Amino acid sequence: MSLRPEEISSIIMQQIDKYKAQIEMADVGTVIQVGDGIARVYGLEKCMSMELLEFPAPGPDQEPTLGMALNLEEDNIGCVLMGAYTHIREGDTVKRTGRIISVPVGDALLGRVINPLGRPLDGKGPINSDKFRPVERIAPGVMKRKSVHQPLQTGLKAIDGMVPIGRGQRELILGDRQTGKTAIAVDAIINQKGKDCLCIYVAVGQKQSTVANVVQRLTDTGAMDYTIIVSATASDPAPLLYIAPFAGSAIGEEFMHQGRHVLIVFDDLSKQAAAYRELSLLLRRPPGREAYPGDVFNLHSRLLERSCKLSDDEGAGSMTALPIIETQAGDVSAYIPTNVISITDGQIYLESDLFFAGQRPAVNVGLSVSRVGGAAQIKAMRAVAGSLRMDLAQYRELAAFAQFGSDLDKGTQARLVRGERMLELLKQKQYVPMAVEDQVMSLYTAVRGYLDDLPVNKVLTFETEFLQHMRTNRPEIGKAIADSGLLEKETEAKLQDAINEYKTIFAG
Repeated sequence: MSLRPEEISSIIMQQIDKYKAQIEMADVGTVIQVGDGIARVYGLEKCMSMELLEFPAPGPDQEPTLGMALNLEEDNIGCVLMGAYTHIREGDTVKRTGRIISVPVGDALLGRVINPLGRPLDGKGPINSDKFRPVERIAPGVMKRKSVHQPLQTGLKAIDGMVPIGRGQRELILGDRQTGKTAIAVDAIINQKGKDCLCIYVAVGQKQSTVANVVQRLTDTGAMDYTIIVSATASDPAPLLYIAPFAGSAIGEEFMHQGRHVLIVFDDLSKQAAAYRELSLLLRRPPGREAYPGDVFNLHSRLLERSCKLSDDEGAGSMTALPIIETQAGDVSAYIPTNVISITDGQIYLESDLFFAGQRPAVNVGLSVSRVGGAAQIKAMRAVAGSLRMDLAQYRELAAFAQFGSDLDKGTQARLVRGERMLELLKQKQYVPMAVEDQVMSLYTAVRGYLDDLPVNKVLTFETEFLQHMRTNRPEIGKAIADSGLLEKETEAKLQDAINEYKTIFAG
């Protein structure tokens, strides 16, 4: 068989046409030291701060291990590893991605549970979002903001009445472990149903079972439809715990800049500070007070400053932050609690003694404060609950003196009676947030003395049945308060009649 030259040349021509030169340029470095989740890399002179770097994958069919550049030193880079690192060896090749650490954002994340890098953890398939935001971003400047003026209802009488929260506010929740901090945050998320507010719950260093319980509770109440959960659990590497709150903020900012309203819960920032301390000490950064690095204040301030109320020119969106801090033995003056108290616009302090005495939510009225105050309340609530803090503070003082003596004048006795019933009325079951009009009607009965002649153990029964009676027989009163946000004279007169009418029924 003879080969003709023209056939050979045509085959060669076809091969030349199909040939495509593929030259891949990559900036690579070398691992010079690795251990404890930290790698030192040599040879990446153009690496950026917080840039993602690719390390070798643990196995043939697995994704490469990612690292984040934190220390940019003269001759090497201190890099924290975000996954398994036992397979990484000295001399391994490290590749730059050219990408600052970022997270997917947008409506595709609603109802999902993700890790701080945006990877799904709920087994519902991949997240179809083509938009990303860097996790670190400078907070909006002063001229882009507006003062907080719209209320964000938590559904809890003790908070909406005495330490009101507004859209765009940062309100710290702090207390010892097992005092109901997460319960308040979850109640606030449940209460946003139908209120045009999206929610983000960032779990930092929680047990996986705790996060699963929160997801289950939000699913059962229908709140997962407008909620995103960013989870970095106790078993995750410290870098993920450190960036989780920043990733949550980046997701929230996307909605805020679209003119929407967001509620973000950081549960909790003391574990983020501990993770950051771990990273800093491993990177040989100098320790400061309580062995935290010197910039731990900056860590929390640049995170919380991103939550704000934007001006009308910027779309009038808002991001409200509820950071949670765990105290040790009620010590509010420790380093991290005092830092975060000074950054936020107020705090809700939960006290162990109140919690164990059955006062739940266990809000300590004396140490809790909202620096936005009445600006974040509807006028009806302000009219009813304006004197509530003062009355309760006076009751506490009198109750402390009353236990030493038995001869009390009638005025003191009357104050003690009312204060006792007010405290009882502020108790509320978990996961049962109340509508604001119900709160106004409920607190009105206590503040105006309608409960003074009831036994203390009948107060909550009276409240439940009274509100049911109002919804069934006098719905126009609650509707008038909800629609106008005011307690007008005519509405107040109707409310007084309704209370007196129901008290007769209740006594019978």
